[in-house]
Amino acid sequence: MKRILYIVLAFLLVCIAAFFLYNRLAVKSPKETVTFDSQDLGIDVVYSRPYKRGRLIFGEESEKALVPYGKYWRLGANAATEITFDKAVTVAGKSVPAGTYRMYAVPGRESFQISLNSETGVSAAHEEPDYSKDVAKVDVPVEAAEETEQFTISFSNDTSAVNMHMTWDKIRIRVPIVVE
Repeated sequence: MKRILYIVLAFLLVCIAAFFLYNRLAVKSPKETVTFDSQDLGIDVVYSRPYKRGRLIFGEESEKALVPYGKYWRLGANAATEITFDKAVTVAGKSVPAGTYRMYAVPGRESFQISLNSETGVSAAHEEPDYSKDVAKVDVPVEAAEETEQFTISFSNDTSAVNMHMTWDKIRIRVPIVVE
């Protein structure tokens, strides 16, 4: 009888330890690669997708917003977000050569400034870019959207452009991309 009790207790301890270890090591913002491949254009975006988890996402720093207006944001979590174009493109009217770029934003209430930067391979969580290496800066308007729990980058296309959408919380921004 004691042997069975010890086995059950050992099993419970292993289960509890596994539960705590899983929750401690679980990825809070999973890495994602989103790809667009159409109209003779290939685009890859590698980023991490944080969850809202009841937090205030966009707002004033005084409100303790996770992503304060007017401050650098790496467009995701963990390592810096990177975008690769296999051809020269125009991003919201700015010419960008083919290649891989660090992509970041400075959010605002009415618009986001999206920047592409030639400094890549950055893994430090909050390390701001070397702004002298910015290749393009564009302002794009903020649109209202249905509430989205997890930050998402997606693509759609229409007759005039490929549209990169960034959606989180109750906002969406659209960045038009055209092959040069």
